[in-house]
Amino acid sequence: MYYDFETVIDRTGTGAAKWDSMRQSNPDVPAGIPPFSVADLDLKLAPEITEGLREHLQSAVLGYTMATDAYWDAVTGWFRDRHGWGVERDHIRLAPGVVPAFYTAIRAVTAPGDGVIVQTPAYYPFFGAIENNDRVVVRNPLVQRDGRWRLDLDDLAEKAADPRTTALLFCSPHNPTGRVWEREELEQVWRIARENDLTVISDEIHFDLVMPGHAHTVFSTLGADAAARTIVCTAPSKTFNLAGMSTSNIVIADDALRERYSAEQARTGFFTLNALGFEACRLAYTKADGWLAGLIDLVHGNHQMVRNFLGERMPEVVVHDLEGTYLQWMDFRALGLSPEELQRIHEQEALVFFDEGAMFGPEGAGFERMNLAAPRHAIEAALERLARSHGR
Repeated sequence: MYYDFETVIDRTGTGAAKWDSMRQSNPDVPAGIPPFSVADLDLKLAPEITEGLREHLQSAVLGYTMATDAYWDAVTGWFRDRHGWGVERDHIRLAPGVVPAFYTAIRAVTAPGDGVIVQTPAYYPFFGAIENNDRVVVRNPLVQRDGRWRLDLDDLAEKAADPRTTALLFCSPHNPTGRVWEREELEQVWRIARENDLTVISDEIHFDLVMPGHAHTVFSTLGADAAARTIVCTAPSKTFNLAGMSTSNIVIADDALRERYSAEQARTGFFTLNALGFEACRLAYTKADGWLAGLIDLVHGNHQMVRNFLGERMPEVVVHDLEGTYLQWMDFRALGLSPEELQRIHEQEALVFFDEGAMFGPEGAGFERMNLAAPRHAIEAALERLARSHGR
């Protein structure tokens, strides 16, 4: 099937968060300029999903809807076939998103005042999920060695040894740096977590988006002991651009841990997902793997293009290897500009809209995160504007 990855979907006036944010930052942005910020796609959806939903709506009643056998088979089949991960349907808890799941999980496995470790720079909702629940963010900054982002395991062990620290909110693949953790790295993280009695909340929402030459390992597949202390947060939303469907699958293998999570979730009044979310997820996981292969090819090619372009025109900018996600992490600090001036030049002169690195914590100041899941011609045009705005 032909997949259209060339058409930019202009979402102006539709309530799209990143398009509205772009207009707020610069109301004079001309038509045809897309943002490269928030992690959703301005691309046409997989036709298998749109056509399937259209057919579904011919007879659907959009009342209170529960997960069907077909839904559970699609989800567990995707986990098995894509990730070699055998999951019992009874081990899955539904959630309207992985971010609400972080909030629920943190309340379920920690107490007010407890510390929760995050690897920084970190996906910014991590901070809110911890601090808004009266817990404490414990930073374990990533380090760069040999041009690659690495876990600081010595620092992690030191932070985990504090008895007031009781959980690790882990991002795999890592957002924003784009690292896909190797199994050996994950085993060392689990060893530290086990020795210090930490519960691991593993955000694996990008686990389908892995670039050629890399392989993702689901944290709970490290062994039965790891599975018993891990909450794995997944969703089809990043993979297939279904964030608005509010459909996530949270996998908790241990009965007691799952009961704690379920009891905490029940306090929010949540009991099921929306009817179209179930069907969109089922269609994605059973029909749209060909579209996903095309998306990964697009993102991988866009990464190589960005790296080559900036290497030639703006060599001071460090374009980090993209191992997973579709989010390019770039270091602009060598330009000697403050984060505020960098943002001003990009948004007011270059008309290029990224997610500013400081959003991901102070460790990200001077960096930019660029969404590469966009038509190549749109990225090429943005790079030209970017280089010209810096006099290159």
